[in-house]
Amino acid sequence: QVQLVESGGGSVQAGGSLRLSCAASGLTFRDYAVGWFRQAPGNDRELVAGLTNGGRTQYADSVKGRFTISRDIAKLTTYLQMNSLKTEDTAIYYCNHFFGLATYWGQGTEVTVSS
Repeated sequence: QVQLVESGGGSVQAGGSLRLSCAASGLTFRDYAVGWFRQAPGNDRELVAGLTNGGRTQYADSVKGRFTISRDIAKLTTYLQMNSLKTEDTAIYYCNHFFGLATYWGQGTEVTVSS
């Protein structure tokens, strides 16, 4: 059974930092591409950062230069380092692993950035 468990969310003031983690189990971790998505109230879920199984990254324009996606294959964990946080980064953040037609989501972790 595949499980993705996010952690690291919380409340922070604008300009601060958080590191989100997504621990995976039940899948061949290195085969999967990973993504961090977020969904703010009233908005659609959007891709924030992606990492292919070959190590290529992509970022939403709104987070470029502030967020960094990475993974530790030995720990089966994906990270999202978020620096210089802005109030507009407030959302529930979800990690996603996908490979071919298989896609899995975590339960989400909430990030609140106050001014």
